[in-house]
Amino acid sequence: MKLSPTLLPLIVALGICGAGVAQAQSFAEQTPPPPPDYALASSWAAGPFGPGASAVVPKGATPASRDPAVDVFYVYPTTFRSTTVWNQDLADATTDAWTDVSVIARQASIFNACCRVFAPRYRQASFRNVGGERDKALDLAYQDVARAFDHYLTTQNRGRPFILAGHSQGAWMIARLLEEKIDGTPLQDKLVAAYIVGINLAEGDFGRRFKHVLPCATPDQTGCAVQWNSVLASADLTKIAAQYQAPYVAKRGDDPGKVTLCVNPLTFDRSKPAATTAQAQGAVPGDPGEGPLRPLLIHAVAAHCAQGLLIVDPSPALALKPIPGGAVMHYHDLGLFYADVRANAARRVKSYLRTLGTRTKR
Repeated sequence: MKLSPTLLPLIVALGICGAGVAQAQSFAEQTPPPPPDYALASSWAAGPFGPGASAVVPKGATPASRDPAVDVFYVYPTTFRSTTVWNQDLADATTDAWTDVSVIARQASIFNACCRVFAPRYRQASFRNVGGERDKALDLAYQDVARAFDHYLTTQNRGRPFILAGHSQGAWMIARLLEEKIDGTPLQDKLVAAYIVGINLAEGDFGRRFKHVLPCATPDQTGCAVQWNSVLASADLTKIAAQYQAPYVAKRGDDPGKVTLCVNPLTFDRSKPAATTAQAQGAVPGDPGEGPLRPLLIHAVAAHCAQGLLIVDPSPALALKPIPGGAVMHYHDLGLFYADVRANAARRVKSYLRTLGTRTKR
């Protein structure tokens, strides 16, 4: 089974190919770094040993929950940029530190208003993309994530409801967890929602790949999944949409299910695919960097779904740049909607707990 096409939003955006790595070792020729031991603090960016950088609360955000009843299992995107090594060694302190400042603080912290945050470190696949070799690197990374999730369930969960969340490579990991460990199992009853952001799941994957979990239709629905991929209006929408749809078409045929799932994070309502800046609750300005997050800016982005893509119109005051050479805002899929996702996660948690209480009283 081909694995990596689901990462097309990032691969297409970066124009990644095999250039510049022809002399590098193949996946089989390299000795994988040692697997993480999830009983150790060094194997978690946030979780059993403390929240780490996920404790951040930028100015303008709602406060973190002091005693949350729900957890979030979050998997971060690619932060390992090697063009010669396939998978990150967790002893690479530089990459770990960059992971914390660039995505744990800017993405995982979104969920501290509703949840305890669990974010495992894992032997993430690098940016290298050479045929089926990348599939093997992703599979190795997934084995870590799956073990981390099992460790979380065994040692930390204690029957608590949970959210799944991930971006880009992390979203690919979350989608596979959802498919293999949750969809149609008793664990699905504990799923508040899955935020699978920045990959190319198709509408038709639901009911086929995911036989029981459906896309979220309303902002307070639970047990469902959301996804979006942010691009500017200047992007070649038809070309990008076709690239994102290609893996589905190759596997299942050219049917209407090929359209990439787009749930607008300004509304989280599939009957309302468009929203103005008036509905935007707060975005993180500036590119990732050292130091605290800058205060959130409200009413700073408009967005609407078209051809399965989320067309965004960010305020210049945010100073957010697309990926070089294009109009893809992949790096900002979550930062553009920091307060919106934060509020929605809290809303779904409240809805889940209210429904749980109703079931318990019966």
